[in-house]
Amino acid sequence: MHAESDERTGESAVGQEAELGSRAPEFIKSRRTLHLSWQVGVFVVGLAVVVAGVLMLVLPGPGWLVIFAGMAIWATEFVWAQLVLRWTKRKVTEAAQRALDPKVRRRNIILTTIGLVIVAVLLGVYLWKFGFVMPWKIDQ
Repeated sequence: MHAESDERTGESAVGQEAELGSRAPEFIKSRRTLHLSWQVGVFVVGLAVVVAGVLMLVLPGPGWLVIFAGMAIWATEFVWAQLVLRWTKRKVTEAAQRALDPKVRRRNIILTTIGLVIVAVLLGVYLWKFGFVMPWKIDQ
């Protein structure tokens, strides 16, 4: 918890944020059994999306994006997911602001340039030693 925000009520010093809790329609929230089944359905759909995202971390696909989409589905119904998403948004915003810092940008440009030079040298050595031959066709 930070001094400028109260995560439980959803209030912040900057402005009024959305209130935490279920966003199910009122007629669903008014009936306990229906609301519980609604929550189970939201949980199952969110879980399927999160599992698909985790699989996409090792398979082709936008893994993190899909995981965050599953968390957003959960956040429509569960306070813990809403808090996790708020924390994630805050951290991403802080990282974006740090990335715009001139010192960090200069460091990133220097590291990228050094990495590209190393890759170019390794590629040059490979081409000098083997010529333009695919790695799986090398006889040595």
